[in-house]
Amino acid sequence: MNDTPRSVTVFTHQRTAQTAPALETVIRLAREAGVEVRIPAPEAEKHEVDPREGVTVGSPPGEATDLAIALGGDGTILAALRRYAGTGTPVFAVNYGAIGFLATVEPDELEDGIRHALAGGFDVMHLPVLVADTAQGEQIAINDLSFHRRQDGRVAELAYSADGHGLGEVRCDGLVVATAAGSTGYNLANGGPVLAWGVEGYVVSFIAPHTLTARALVVAPDDVLEVTNRSRYEEVDLTTDGRATCAVAPEASVAIRLRRDSALLAQPLGATFYTRLRDKFGRLSF
Repeated sequence: MNDTPRSVTVFTHQRTAQTAPALETVIRLAREAGVEVRIPAPEAEKHEVDPREGVTVGSPPGEATDLAIALGGDGTILAALRRYAGTGTPVFAVNYGAIGFLATVEPDELEDGIRHALAGGFDVMHLPVLVADTAQGEQIAINDLSFHRRQDGRVAELAYSADGHGLGEVRCDGLVVATAAGSTGYNLANGGPVLAWGVEGYVVSFIAPHTLTARALVVAPDDVLEVTNRSRYEEVDLTTDGRATCAVAPEASVAIRLRRDSALLAQPLGATFYTRLRDKFGRLSF
């Protein structure tokens, strides 16, 4: 159980036909509970929400709040987690996407879920983030950082090292660095291992490696991973949580480290990673 929030800030995805009724439900339940609802300006414009008693419109998206509520898929949830990483604000998410692996509850659980959230009836999972030091500044990711060859370019040539020790150089379409929370995403599609939440470390896997010897690697939590673009002429693209971030120049390197306990994800009381894995992906079979 957590303290009862005094304020909540709401974020939604772009499909307003799905989330507009849900937003009104959140507002109604929060007003009944005496909890202030804050609607950032982009959300207010998107949903045509006007100020009313108990509803503040136009608050800055990153303004301090007791609880963030995300109505959307994993992209919306990840954006909220990044926005409040390091602030102590948990994110309570209702799945209006496809799989919604990070979601706290499903749409048919909306009313009960929000009532529990407004009463502090949820557990908090502490999630680490990946931090990449790039020429354009520090970039963070909740799920994964990925390096990709240019769409019209040649195959990427990526070297990587951990804790200062060179591990190899791989010709590939790209490389993915994932947290435990993100190991069920792009990393899983690459054949990388699923890391249970709470596992110390982060995983490196390759996208279409042009070799039979490239294998996924779990890096120790305190070790710095360095990825170098070995191409003399071709840039590679860097994405964070699926968002295009910047280009990595030929012969340039990016240092990546794990920052513990940075983002807070609300989950139902008693829920575990294993129930989430089973419910979202089905029972494992052989």
